[in-house]
Amino acid sequence: MFNAGDIVQFISCDDDPRAIGKTGRILDEVPPGPLTDYRWTADRISVWIGPVLVRGDEIRKVG
Repeated sequence: MFNAGDIVQFISCDDDPRAIGKTGRILDEVPPGPLTDYRWTADRISVWIGPVLVRGDEIRKVG
């Protein structure tokens, strides 16, 4: 389970493979639901990569 503000590392990312190996920050205040296909929203990955949607198994908490 992740919380808003958690720093995560991308293990894989179907939404944007350029994010793999980078870190980002979880934006969601509540657990994701059917609107996002149960994927988390992550941002602040890099200047060139916008917010992405990721499944819980594509990221791991690092901070």
